[in-house]
Amino acid sequence: MAGTTRLPILYPVMLVLTIVKVCVSENENTTEDFDAEYDTSSITVDYNLYEQQCQKTELRSFRSWFMPTMYSVICFVGLVGNLLVILTYIYFKRLKTMTDVYLLNLAAADTLFLLTLPFWAVSYTGEWVLGLWVCKATYGIYKVSFFSGMLLLMCISIDRYFAIARAASAHRYRSRAAHFSKVSSVVLWVLAILFSVPEMVHTKVSGNTCTPFLNESVELKIGIQVGQMVGGFALPMLVMLFCYIMIIRTLLQARNFEKNKAIRVIFAVVLVFLLFQLPYNAVMLVRTVTLANGGSQQCDADNRLFFAMDVTQSLAFLRCCLNPFLYAFIGVKFRNDLFKLLKELGCMSQESFFRYAACKQKRASLAMDTETTTTFSP
Repeated sequence: MAGTTRLPILYPVMLVLTIVKVCVSENENTTEDFDAEYDTSSITVDYNLYEQQCQKTELRSFRSWFMPTMYSVICFVGLVGNLLVILTYIYFKRLKTMTDVYLLNLAAADTLFLLTLPFWAVSYTGEWVLGLWVCKATYGIYKVSFFSGMLLLMCISIDRYFAIARAASAHRYRSRAAHFSKVSSVVLWVLAILFSVPEMVHTKVSGNTCTPFLNESVELKIGIQVGQMVGGFALPMLVMLFCYIMIIRTLLQARNFEKNKAIRVIFAVVLVFLLFQLPYNAVMLVRTVTLANGGSQQCDADNRLFFAMDVTQSLAFLRCCLNPFLYAFIGVKFRNDLFKLLKELGCMSQESFFRYAACKQKRASLAMDTETTTTFSP
């Protein structure tokens, strides 16, 4: 009876022990099968399958000394030249022709642009610490002055085209030319502001960096850049090339012993524009196309593109230093007024001024003096 009562008690205990034994044995078999199938000792990880961050240490190091140095040189030389143009025009009230009005506006645009360079120079050496509104204002002024300068260069070439290639028709409207130049200058500044609105709106401070279109869609960025390149660069360049080609053709048909000098001046103007401005816009076009295709997949190619942008951008900025020499200082009357201003400011001695004036009288007996740079008089 006692043995019979123990058996029902032993059945559950034996059943539990059997289940535990089976589970343990299955677990051991499963572990052995897993180790056999996934032997981690023989696995080689292919890290090329993982996206790696493109290192830009060399680019940052290059920018930290190259950009501030170039910006400082451009700012100093450009401000001296353009401020001399502005002071000469204001002091002697030389706004008599369309070219005078356009040159004064061009000098003002270049001066505004040059005043933003110290902010960018400081940002390349460290971090942007001036806040969002200063960031937007700096980028906005930079773009407004850039586009207004391009449009003003286009208008100067148009004015020279009518003054030389269409001299008869230009003479009939001479009395209204100054008024038209002032109205057109206001229109050009308004267009430049409209071109610059996207940068003002979409410029942000992120990661202590002042950057436009940082988190915007690729389609928006590409559309704005293409529109700006067409309206702010391609169109002015084509108009300038057309005007200067027609001017050269007119000069070649003229019987003037000064035409060779005039042609050389035109070639210098066009050559400087193409050498200093075209590379930057070509690099920007490559960057836009790369962005439209999904961006660069190679870190070295991406870094080379940024290096090219920095160098060509500095060349484009350097053109602001050359504008006074190419467009203002080349005029005989303007140079006379400039030397008078330097003498009155004490920057030029009386002897040097009279020596220059005597030299000018000798040259005036050989060539007719001009009122503006329209005829490219040296």
